[in-house]
Amino acid sequence: MEFFIAILASILSDSAPIIFASLGETLNERGGVINLSVEGTMLLSAMAGFAVAFTTESLVLGFLAAMIVGAIVASLVAFGSITLKRDQVAVGFILTLVAGDLSSFLGVPFVRVPGPQIESLPIPFLRDIPFIGPVFFERDIITYLSFALIIGMWLWFYKTQPGLQLRGIGERPEASFARGGNVKLMRYIYILLGGALIGFAGAAFSLHVKLGWSHRATAGFGWIALAIVIFGGWDPLKVAFGAYLFGALRASATTLQSSGLEVPVQVFPLLPFPLMILTLVIFNSRGLDRVLNYLPLGARRALTRLLRSNPPAALGTHFEQE
Repeated sequence: MEFFIAILASILSDSAPIIFASLGETLNERGGVINLSVEGTMLLSAMAGFAVAFTTESLVLGFLAAMIVGAIVASLVAFGSITLKRDQVAVGFILTLVAGDLSSFLGVPFVRVPGPQIESLPIPFLRDIPFIGPVFFERDIITYLSFALIIGMWLWFYKTQPGLQLRGIGERPEASFARGGNVKLMRYIYILLGGALIGFAGAAFSLHVKLGWSHRATAGFGWIALAIVIFGGWDPLKVAFGAYLFGALRASATTLQSSGLEVPVQVFPLLPFPLMILTLVIFNSRGLDRVLNYLPLGARRALTRLLRSNPPAALGTHFEQE
């Protein structure tokens, strides 16, 4: 039982950066803009967050700097795609390459330098609840914030008027504009907020999960965050589930590596990535439809609503605001 609790706690903690990155991208894409710079943003913000935290000996300033970097990169995506009306995928991909190389160049003085890290913050009384306490309430502030972000973003999307407006500019921006909404301004705001969350995720890697800075420190997790948004159907709860699923795959790979299997050690760190891709293929294939057809009608409809979702109708399109 202690081993099982430790595995679950590890999944929750290690998945926190993916939660922030995936939900930040969900915020962008719900507004109708594809921010393909997630990987580069996470690299640059991971470097900036660690560098500032190391230099100032302040974790708060480190995370703040990372969020500013994320917002700056996102502002370039917004300017290129909304104002200049360039292809969103091309703009984001180029920025990923530029930001990634920039992080390697600027981060040379901080490579493998020991620095500050997030400490655990157990919650009194709640930590004493059997099973639930050790899993959920003996974590750190980053993990707690990830829980709050999941709940808060779901409530914002589906229980508030601004959340309805956000979904409107991603689905039918013309209708939103006709009702008096400033589509371009709202897209700028949500892209900047999403970019700040992605920047926070980068700092969470270098100050919380993979302590310190090194070249390509985020190891492709930005691309995984983009895939998880699709897997989760642009819904905060489903996206969070996808992030935890990927965290579970990583934990499984680590467990297999420690079990003494005679497999090359290089296989295990890469194992979660093809497994996640395979999961995406399965969940979006016709084979899944055939399996669902064997279920009773009620169960089939419930699982279809859970597993199937369409992207925002205006995702990746340009809107001309007269």
